[in-house]
Amino acid sequence: MNADKMVRLRYLVLLWIFGCIALGLVSWACFHLGFSLASAGFAVLIVIVLLSLLDSFVSSAIFSVFSAACLNYYFTEPIFSFGVAASQDLMGLVTFMVTSLTVTALVRHARRLNKAQLEQARLLDLTHDTVFVRDMNDVISYWNRGAEELYGWKREEAIGKVSPELLQTRFPVPRDEITETLLSTGRWDGELIRTKRNGQQVVVACRLSLQKSEYGSPLAKLETNNDITERKRAEETLRRSQAQYFAEAQKLSLTGSFGWNVSSGEIFWSEQSFRIFEFDPTIAPTMEAVVQRTHPDDVAFLQEELKRAIDGRQDFDFEHRLQMPDGSIKHLHVVAHAVKEDTSKLQYFGAIKDVTATRQAEEQLHETQSELARMSRVTALGELSASIAHEVGQPLTAIVTNGEACLRWLHHATPQPDEVQASVKRMIADGKRAVEIVQRIRTLTKRDVPEKTQLDINDVVNEVASLIQHEVFSHRVSLRLELDPGLPALLASRIAFQQVILNLVINGIQSISDTADGPRELLIRTRLDEEGDVVVAVHDSGAGIKLENANRIFDPFFTTKPEGMGMGLSICRSIIEAHRGRVCAFNHIYRGAIVQFSVPPIRASEPLRVIST
Repeated sequence: MNADKMVRLRYLVLLWIFGCIALGLVSWACFHLGFSLASAGFAVLIVIVLLSLLDSFVSSAIFSVFSAACLNYYFTEPIFSFGVAASQDLMGLVTFMVTSLTVTALVRHARRLNKAQLEQARLLDLTHDTVFVRDMNDVISYWNRGAEELYGWKREEAIGKVSPELLQTRFPVPRDEITETLLSTGRWDGELIRTKRNGQQVVVACRLSLQKSEYGSPLAKLETNNDITERKRAEETLRRSQAQYFAEAQKLSLTGSFGWNVSSGEIFWSEQSFRIFEFDPTIAPTMEAVVQRTHPDDVAFLQEELKRAIDGRQDFDFEHRLQMPDGSIKHLHVVAHAVKEDTSKLQYFGAIKDVTATRQAEEQLHETQSELARMSRVTALGELSASIAHEVGQPLTAIVTNGEACLRWLHHATPQPDEVQASVKRMIADGKRAVEIVQRIRTLTKRDVPEKTQLDINDVVNEVASLIQHEVFSHRVSLRLELDPGLPALLASRIAFQQVILNLVINGIQSISDTADGPRELLIRTRLDEEGDVVVAVHDSGAGIKLENANRIFDPFFTTKPEGMGMGLSICRSIIEAHRGRVCAFNHIYRGAIVQFSVPPIRASEPLRVIST
């Protein structure tokens, strides 16, 4: 037997001995004082109740049996014996026993409850959380140590006070609404603002629980509070910091955010959105204000996009222009995401970005590219100056010859009007031929934006071939054309395609000129590929493309010629890709290189229209 059990046993033995002695003395005293059985039983019962508080049911039973024996010995006939002569005395003793056991059991139960309540109160005092209880009229009935530390009022000062008045509580919603929620659900959670004893305000996270009776009627409200003042202050500081960073980032990127509640028509703009539209931030943004700022030519487009967004309930992404009060133009890129909380509520959250600088840069880049392409054409024509002079000189020489012939026919003794008329017709034909040549040269050098029109690629090849005849002859190159007569028409820029073919042919001639031996042949071929696209290939008999240069020949400023700019093939690729085509270069299996491009023809459903390239 361990030490704890020995101590327990010693305690019980001493309790039982001294308890029985005390009960015996009380019984003896009552006998000498002349008490009746009932009076003596009541006095003894008091002692038993006091003794029962010191131990368990077993001790109470022992004391009850011993007390009944003492009462029997002193107060029932025959006295000074344990016999019972009268039945009513026996019933009295039994009643005493039952009463004694019942009362001691109830006393022990009440003691246990009180001990448990004291323990709970002690635990609630140990917690740092604020815990207090108030009745249905908000009168405080319990106030723990955490409440004392948070609010500053001692327990005796707070108990009996009405909590909203004592703490000057500010509720997030009406109190009646909180009470209704508490009665219907049994709980309520939220944040409250309260005032401490020293006048300082605190924000607390509040949790209310409804305490009910066994019949379900509300009895009291148990409330727990946590001080979240510092957390709320930190959150507010973080929110302000994030908002400031977000606003600065939007300002730096020229991007604003917006929200649009379609059902109510309400619109929210960020600070940068007001700055983009140049509206006063104090006014409420509306769709009418957006339309008012929109460029007149884009109003119909914007209204159509907004109608599609409302009806289609889908995301949108588009660009339109603004016309500001000073007449300046802004380009906006608008993107938004649709959020549908239910079938009747549609909202959009999105961003607007001022892309004016980007569009202006694109326009400047396009102008620069156009000018660079024109200079490339002029450079190519400079290289073909001898061919151009020869092509223009031929019809002019013919005109002079025919003019001289006219004079001779007119000075004959017998004028020959038929011969004169024939010579004049030849002069007119040669003049038209010269005009056509000059016009083709002018189109290649002018700065006007080329336009896409319907054209036959074979005609373009023939026009270029006529310009380079003298160049081909002077370099002793044999030019051969293999043109497919059944090619479909293209929707393309004649000037641009003249430049592409001219550049490829000049490169081929120069490649052949750098070759000392072998055939000197240049082939221009047109055909349809497997996909139905029109293909133009220029095949030279030069040295071909070096392996290390194969992936770089279309890069800007890459050239293998000491005097070259490295822009010819790069411009060719830009032109072909602008026409939805592809361009490539590779060596022939036997000799030379092939540079070719393919462009899709006009589709049956494709309208003819003018498009800048």
